[in-house]
Amino acid sequence: MMEITLPYPPSANHYWRHVGPRTLISREGRTFRRRVCAILAAARVVPKDGPLAVVIDVYPPDRRRRDIDNLQKPLLDALEKGHAYHDDSQIKDLHTRMFEPVRGGQVIVRIDPLT
Repeated sequence: MMEITLPYPPSANHYWRHVGPRTLISREGRTFRRRVCAILAAARVVPKDGPLAVVIDVYPPDRRRRDIDNLQKPLLDALEKGHAYHDDSQIKDLHTRMFEPVRGGQVIVRIDPLT
């Protein structure tokens, strides 16, 4: 099992930008991905193989209303880019839970191989 604490992700609504016919990751999204990659590299995370179960515990930065599903895609993409796993299609069991806010927000991610 791998458990890692990461910064609070930008919402999917702010993760991508449309520039003409192209869709790009926003500046906020790129900053988040770089932070996740640096945290995973510092922890010497090795990509997981095979089917995976992922549990995401979300601690938002404040009490504003949020859609929990808007956090999943940016976070899972950043974990893939940071080599937590080879491809997010490996995730066969995904649970996301939202808890009370903490200053600055954070997410705790647990990744387990499915047997």
